[in-house]
Amino acid sequence: MRIVVVGGTGQVGSKLVKTLIADGHEAVAAAPSTGVDCVTGEGLEAALAGASAVVDVSNSRSTEDEAAMGFFRRSTTHLLEAEADARVGHHVVLSVVGTDRLAPQSGYSRAKSTQEELVAAGPIPYTIVRATQFFEFLRTIADSATVDATVRLPAVLIQPMAAVDVARALAVATLGEPRNGVVEVGGPREFVLPELIRTALTARGDARQVISDPAARYVGLAVEERTLLPGEGSVAYDVRFEDWIIETAAKG
Repeated sequence: MRIVVVGGTGQVGSKLVKTLIADGHEAVAAAPSTGVDCVTGEGLEAALAGASAVVDVSNSRSTEDEAAMGFFRRSTTHLLEAEADARVGHHVVLSVVGTDRLAPQSGYSRAKSTQEELVAAGPIPYTIVRATQFFEFLRTIADSATVDATVRLPAVLIQPMAAVDVARALAVATLGEPRNGVVEVGGPREFVLPELIRTALTARGDARQVISDPAARYVGLAVEERTLLPGEGSVAYDVRFEDWIIETAAKG
């Protein structure tokens, strides 16, 4: 099967390409660096020729409201039009658990919701894979909540997962039948956010103090106890946070 991975040179996309190739498929990384730009439509016709499925893991470089909305609206529109012309049979898109719940207060989440809506209304059978936060972004969460070397976070629940498991989830979705709906995926267990961040920083030798603060925000957003958790029927993947910490530490 020929599968085009849009954003295939990035953190998740590159892992997905390797996973698909290891499974015996022809996986093509489509990105500006390979001559494909979904925002302008450049290179799409050639990239999608003969493709059975397309997986969109691309992301806006800016989380600013208008920039993110413009990126996801233009890129998704061009991609779906090109897929229809190429007779692609399955469109898979990576989204975020909690997108619908956070959209009222987050321009980025509204942009992702718009992307999901375009895909659902489009001409291609589809599967939307909403993933929980990646282990790889825990330091970014800490940085966003740091003031004077103290990290303040709400004591909400989170079920993060490794980027490699996100790639595996996307591969499963792509090789299966289109769901014409949403699949939610997460890691193997839930954590209380400040405890998770404290463990992540300690493992990296980061001396910042982490404090639970009910008034604190999660990357600038007000969240409730279960906002960041996947819903019923979600799929839990295998890589444990502890094992990921050990593996990444071994890689330096």
